[in-house]
Amino acid sequence: MTDFIALPFYDLLHENAHVPEIRRTLPPLLAGVRRSVLEIGAGTGLITTSLADWTPAEIFALEPSAGMRGVLLSRLTARPELLERVTVLPCDALGLDLAEPVEAMVMINVMYALEPDYRARLWPVLAAHLEPGGLLVFTWRAGGPPAPGPMRELDSRRVGRHTYAVLSEIIESDGKEACKARYLYRITEGDRVVEEEEIVGHAYRPSREVIEKELTGAGFTPADAPEGLLAWRLP
Repeated sequence: MTDFIALPFYDLLHENAHVPEIRRTLPPLLAGVRRSVLEIGAGTGLITTSLADWTPAEIFALEPSAGMRGVLLSRLTARPELLERVTVLPCDALGLDLAEPVEAMVMINVMYALEPDYRARLWPVLAAHLEPGGLLVFTWRAGGPPAPGPMRELDSRRVGRHTYAVLSEIIESDGKEACKARYLYRITEGDRVVEEEEIVGHAYRPSREVIEKELTGAGFTPADAPEGLLAWRLP
């Protein structure tokens, strides 16, 4: 799995990117959930605390990155009423081991990081930990991988005298679902570069047909979901 996000930039860039739309489209899908939710790839908890606001359920927030978990736990500490209701799991999703199946599973902005072989192993693990009739929902974008292209700025935020910017270029693409990308996370003050971090790795955007074949093979059936999300249930 590839993590393209430099931790200091995570909340700065995501809070105004996909998070507002998810906070609009996801709650109706979770309207009937009362007992338990598993969030896969909880990151710094931007969606975790929202899940706790939308449902009365116990929440299992799975996040393998120690740095991300540190921010997530700090966010929970600022919400003392959630400390008894949110359990942070420090494992990879393939190592999931819950005492009982959950009602719903949520995976936001994680699909791009899952290699095809990893996905094939993941779906049966999730099916084994989801109760009958339970919901699996995740973000998904149509169109396959982007074509190779030059470096361009994706977003930037001002914090005091510094500007935090993320730039990206697509180095290569297989035309099916995989691409190799290079990201630059840059902090500047005026024209001076204060700090810069480069991350290079592969991302994956499988077609709808590929996802449907994988999930139906693992026992899931499709359910209705708004644009930008795919929902599946166990029969």
